[in-house]
Amino acid sequence: MLQIFRSDEPFPLEGGEQLRQIEMAYHTYGKLNREKDNVVWICHALTANADVADWWSGMVGKGKCFDPDKHFIVCANVLGSCYGTSGPLSRNEKEETYYQDFPAITIRDMVKVHIILRKHLGIGDIELLTGGSIGSFQSLEWAIMEPKVIKNLALIAGGAMSTPWTSGLNEAQRMAIRADESFFERTPDGGKEGMKAARAIALLSYRNAVAYNKKQPRGPEDDYRKLKVISYQKYQGEKLARRFDARSYYILTQAFDSHHAGRGRGGLEKSLATIKARTLVVGIDTDILFPKEDQEIMAKFIPGAKLQWLHSDYGHDGFLLEFESLTGIMRDFWNQDNKNHNKTKIR
Repeated sequence: MLQIFRSDEPFPLEGGEQLRQIEMAYHTYGKLNREKDNVVWICHALTANADVADWWSGMVGKGKCFDPDKHFIVCANVLGSCYGTSGPLSRNEKEETYYQDFPAITIRDMVKVHIILRKHLGIGDIELLTGGSIGSFQSLEWAIMEPKVIKNLALIAGGAMSTPWTSGLNEAQRMAIRADESFFERTPDGGKEGMKAARAIALLSYRNAVAYNKKQPRGPEDDYRKLKVISYQKYQGEKLARRFDARSYYILTQAFDSHHAGRGRGGLEKSLATIKARTLVVGIDTDILFPKEDQEIMAKFIPGAKLQWLHSDYGHDGFLLEFESLTGIMRDFWNQDNKNHNKTKIR
């Protein structure tokens, strides 16, 4: 069940502006045990929401990797989204919708909101913090910002920074959105057509040539104007436009670009070395958005980090699809530390 917590305290943003208040949308599953050592906090990716049991159904649920009968599972919608947490569709101090006037945010701002919610929920330690893609960004930052709180950390299909490659992809998407003149109108549907094109661009990096050629095959006599992949790209753009806001998409890609764990901390090596959590880095062997070098940097500089590879034909999206393999990797990591303790294991 979706829950909303509102903090009426002014919220300063890393960029220098502030929000007069913040609302946080979140879901919890299961119960906090007596020892308070069964918290699993999952950070979601770009356009997902707080209902992790829905969008990660292969990983979260009764009898699955993250089981509400054993774990107290929390997932909070990120700052800047359009799914209940403060963002471009929220009201400003004049009680008008922000739209494109919502201030710039960073991954660190998102994590600070999570920390406020953690304290509101009465959670001390987080036994396992995890997330894929931009959810991995949040998890990494959180482990640096609160090293004594995060006990186990699983970083999936992410990186220690947004590289020129990923930021270039994001800017191409924003160019598509800006090309839609309605984006600059203060209306609920502003920028929808541009966001459809942006989504089509993004999908190319979420998958890869193997996945596209396998799932969208063409025959020698197919009309090149009506290829299966053309309808697929259009469908995916329209699907996102029905559920998401273009202003949120725009500002979240900018927040993505803000990610650099070494910013203001003396560089990546120094910042990653401050992480105290027992850490698992999961890379996807066919991921072109976050290739192997990105995973190897984190594994190299986070003390004691373990690097595991997940095989998938589906590239970056493999973390959303390869449930059985990912469960095995997570189970091995989690149970290795807890085998001689009474803590709840992942089964």
